[in-house]
Amino acid sequence: MLDTSRTDNSRWYAIHTHLHQETRAEANLRAWHVETFYPKVREERRNEFSGAISYITKPFFQRYLFARFELDLLLHKVWFTRGVHSVVSFGGVPSPVEDAVIEFVQQRADKDGFVKLGEQLKPGDKVVMQGGMLNNLTGIFECEMNDSDRVMILLQTINYQGHIIVEKNSIRKAAH
Repeated sequence: MLDTSRTDNSRWYAIHTHLHQETRAEANLRAWHVETFYPKVREERRNEFSGAISYITKPFFQRYLFARFELDLLLHKVWFTRGVHSVVSFGGVPSPVEDAVIEFVQQRADKDGFVKLGEQLKPGDKVVMQGGMLNNLTGIFECEMNDSDRVMILLQTINYQGHIIVEKNSIRKAAH
């Protein structure tokens, strides 16, 4: 029989992890059936010799992640989970993180936890090319391509108007 009189007292807490152990701590907390939120960023790196682009995953908050749990029931387990250094506390008492703060970051993250940084472009936004042969030319943002690392813009020059597909990081939103 379920006890429906009991309320859910779980709150979000910031978890301080050991160095480079965010993923390990998250996996171990999930093994305890603790809800976690581990925001990450995907950083682009260009090989200086070949020019090849590769991506690395980094924590959005280095050495931190968030866990939602009932303090009275799970604090001891969370604190002694492998990969966890401590639960962020003030005056020796774990300090909860407001749901609104977590929701704010979650709204900017995709389903895999990658936080989208920078400006979000909308169709019709004026953009400026950065670097390369097309440096400083202006165009109109049309859409992201399927791989989301490339975008289509309508390039406008004096005697030419045409669509081109370029790397997303090669454009920036033009100032109004």
